[in-house]
Amino acid sequence: MILLGVGSNLSVPGIGGPADVVAAAVRALEGEGLVVAAVSPWYRSAPVPASDQPWYVNGVLRVETDLDAPALLALLHKVEAGFGRIRRQVNEARGLDLDLLAYHGQVREQGPQLPHPRMHQRAFVLLPLRDVAPCWRHPLLGLDVAALAAALPPGQVAERIEA
Repeated sequence: MILLGVGSNLSVPGIGGPADVVAAAVRALEGEGLVVAAVSPWYRSAPVPASDQPWYVNGVLRVETDLDAPALLALLHKVEAGFGRIRRQVNEARGLDLDLLAYHGQVREQGPQLPHPRMHQRAFVLLPLRDVAPCWRHPLLGLDVAALAAALPPGQVAERIEA
């Protein structure tokens, strides 16, 4: 199973606000040849770590592709760049953020690191992940999504956006 995180907390010229951006990102990934098998509901979430940034719209996708993990990560970076993303500093506000969360249970320490090293600590990942892959288990921790969500640190806010 391949899982991607999608997020935005800034408008992108010609596309719109964060909700428009994440929806456009799904279409852009499909346009690049990924098969999007499932899209979670979108969640409104506070920035982590806490800051004065605008809140995010986040979700998780379950995708299918023949690309290996490094090539898929390169494709995600290409799509982000197409939405105007320039990587300047960690945890900065951004028009589009695409993360490779998990790739067929692989454990990698680099190029890309899998599973994503902080996914199990983020409500904005685990809550939408529970919607698209409720039986997924963290390959290092051995815990399913429900157990990971129950162990989240306090104070993280991620609210499902009702359609």
